[in-house]
Order: sequence, then structure tokens, then C-alpha cells
Amino acid sequence: MTTQSTPAVSPERRQQVAAALHAVLPPTCVLSAPEDTRPYECDGLSAYRQLPMIVVLPASEEQVLAVLDVCRRLHVPIVPRGAGTGLSGGAMPIADGVVLSTARLNKIVRLDAYSRMAVVQPGVRNLAISEAAAPYGLYYAPDPSSQIACTIGGNVAENSGGVHCLKYGLTVHNVLRVRMATIEGDIVELGSEAPDAPGLDLLAAFIGSEGMLGIVLEVTVKLVPKPAAARVIMASFDDVTAGGNAVADVIAAGIIPAGLEMMDRTSSRMVEPFVRAGYDTEAAAILLCEADGTAAEVEEEITRMAAVLRAAGAGAIAVSTSEAERLKFWSGRKNAFPAAGRISPDYYCMDGTIPRKHLARVLQGIAAMEHKHGLRCANVFHAGDGNLHPLILFDANQPDELRRAEAFGADILALCVEVGGTITGEHGVGIEKIDSMCVQFTAAELNAFFALKRAFDPLSLLNPDKAIPTLNRCAEFGKMRVTGGVLPHPDLPRF
Repeated sequence: MTTQSTPAVSPERRQQVAAALHAVLPPTCVLSAPEDTRPYECDGLSAYRQLPMIVVLPASEEQVLAVLDVCRRLHVPIVPRGAGTGLSGGAMPIADGVVLSTARLNKIVRLDAYSRMAVVQPGVRNLAISEAAAPYGLYYAPDPSSQIACTIGGNVAENSGGVHCLKYGLTVHNVLRVRMATIEGDIVELGSEAPDAPGLDLLAAFIGSEGMLGIVLEVTVKLVPKPAAARVIMASFDDVTAGGNAVADVIAAGIIPAGLEMMDRTSSRMVEPFVRAGYDTEAAAILLCEADGTAAEVEEEITRMAAVLRAAGAGAIAVSTSEAERLKFWSGRKNAFPAAGRISPDYYCMDGTIPRKHLARVLQGIAAMEHKHGLRCANVFHAGDGNLHPLILFDANQPDELRRAEAFGADILALCVEVGGTITGEHGVGIEKIDSMCVQFTAAELNAFFALKRAFDPLSLLNPDKAIPTLNRCAEFGKMRVTGGVLPHPDLPRF
């Protein structure tokens, strides 16, 4: 575990900010004692922790705007926070800043079954949307593994996906409109409930911006009809390369499964005793391929996928015969992260995206990295869209293992970039991948990111020092050229 070493906040400064916030919020909405702020010291990336100066829990738009006004006047950084399930440190506090939790903004404002949309506040849980829509035969498609706890505001911040994102898309494909507050206290609506909206497509820029551009106040999401039928194929492969190639073969056959996931032997063996899903623990890799639609559509697609998988070298194929069995097959994949605790004290979950055709190559590369860094890795992939989630297993109590795990993760992300991919698919950059941004992007591209940031947040008060590295940082990381002691684009901000 690493605690950020930042200068202590003076008692006078803490008292000044606390007094200003107490003046605009009820006492129960402001937390400042260390025992009260401790639960907010990190998100799901628990290796990095920092106690915030103050935590606020506004319960209305008016209270959010009041907090923004106080922080703007006193020049206090703000870290927006949803449920804290993020895995990249995007919600890790800043020592002299305020954590703004949207947990109390948790109302489903309106559910329109006729138009197939729901208007929700940012603190509404992902799964709660589907639960509310179920009586109308509808649901919200993006389903991260943390959907029972994660909130829609956090999903917007990270552009979350899930096991069904191959067919139904990520958050950005399922959000119609976002109502947000700028640091200046203006309320802006991005997107529209109509098929299109006038002006620049700032909605797509905002989704995935990790709280750096504004505070989410309300989100309009698409709802889709619940399929009449759904079945899952579980295919076993005695070779990881064959399993990776089978993924590309399924897509090349013109099939877009509702879900197409891959787990290696290490993953299967750590999950099976936990959920007893019936996984083949002797297989080098297993694929989970789901078909949904009408009963006839599902039957046809299952038949076609099974033929492709057999041709690709699947040694065994099982097809779910009931809804309960389908959910059981998926339960192992959904519980892969917690199941890692069965075989390792700690794990470091990476998140990179690659072209599907390079799955086998990247798997082979990760296997070589296990020997290089002396650590095990359990591979769990959204294989259909090339989104990798390698779980690097380590013990933080052993000297140097966290550093080696971080170096292992950086090597995986560099390999993703090398094969034409990117350093994140749905977990965001946060603090975890900020150095890897230097590997992927040029100084000019970073300058463009900062220009967008300045347009929304000229004072850099919203989640500063996250997601976008400064050129100085890239130079220190050894991934930016310095000529004659001068960085390119010296006018790039260093905040």
C-alpha cells in the first residue's frame, strides 16, 4: 500500500474551508474528522491512498452548486466520486482538496417505457436501472462486473462497459444526455433525448473524462428490450493461442455475440471453487459466447458459433440449457476479481484494448512477462472487443512486489500500444496509467487534451493531476524528448 506523500494541510486552511462549506450545507453533509474521511481515501485501486481534507455529500443540485462556488472562491481542488468501485485511482483524494460524493443524488427521476429511456441522478446504481425497467420488459445494457454497486455517474466518468458491450456498446453508446455543472456553477446539458443535438458533440467528449470537466447531475440512458431468449456456449481449448484465434474467427464469420469472453486456466482454477460454474479447469483457455434474441435466432446463432469454435480447435463445448445455467456460466466471469483473493493476497487489474487479431500474440507476450517479473497473471478478457483485464497477482507485504506488479502492468500496456491498441478500455487512466499516457500520445496530442480541459476548467480545480500527464512528467518518465534542456511545446501547462 502506498500513501501519497503530500504537504500537510494547515489547521487554519482546513478550518477556513470547513467553515465555508458548513455555511452552505447541512452538518450531516460535511465530513472532516479523519475517522469519517478514512473510507474515502481510495477507490478500487487500494494500493494508493490519501486522506482528503474534507468530504461533502450534497443531496441536491443546489447543494452541488454551492460546493462548487465555495471551492472556486477558495481555490480548493475537487475530486468527484461515485461508489468508489473504479480501478484506476481516478477517485483518489487530494490532500488539500474536497471529495464531492454524488451518493445521495440517487433518484430515478423518470422512466419512459414508451420512449425506452430513463432519467436518473448520478448516484443511482447501474443494476437499479434494470431492476426499475424490468416490469416493462426493458433493461440497461452496459453491465460492468461491479454493476450491483457502481453508479451511473461513475460509469459516465469512466465510460464503463461490461460483458455485453460487444453487441450493445459501452456507456457512450447508451447515454443520450448528460446534465452537468461546470466549475463556474453553470448547468449545461450535453446531448439530447432526440436522435441528435445541435452544436459540437461534447457529450462524447464528456463521457470518459473522469470528473475533469464537470460534475454529473443527471443522466438520460437508453433502455433496450429484454431478449426473449439467451443461451451461452462454454468452449474449452487446450491451447491459449487457439482460443485467442477462435475469438477472431467468430467475428470474421459475421457473428456478433451478445457476449464473448475469455478466461485462461489460472482464472478458471481460481474461480471454479468459488462459484462452481462447471468450468473446465484443465483447459488452457475457455470462451463464453452468448447469443440472445428470439428463440429461433438464438438457436441459429448457437449452431453457427459452435461450428466456428469446433473448427478453431475447441476440445469440448457445453451449451446452457436453462436461464439458471446461463447465469451460472456467467457468474464465474463476473466474480473473477473477488475470486483472485483465493490464490493471492493482492492483485493488480490492468485494462488495455487491442485489435482482436492480436489476442494470441498478446497472451504469449504476457506469459513471457510472468517470467520477466517473477509474478503470476490470471487473464480475463472482454475478448470480443479486445478489452483485456489481466490480473497481476502479488503480495504487497513482500518487499518490491508492488513495484514489480506496476512494472508488469506498464509492460502490458506498452505491448497493447505496440500492436495498435490503447492503454485503457473502460477503467480510465486516473493515476494508475498516467505514465503510460506518455507511451501512447505525443506532446501535440497531450496539448489538445489540456486545451479541452482548460476550456471546461480554466483553474484546473476538477480532479487535477489525473488522467493527463504534463510534459515534465513524461520527460522524467523517459518517454518525451528533451533537446538542449528544453521540452517541445514549452507553453504546455504544467499544472
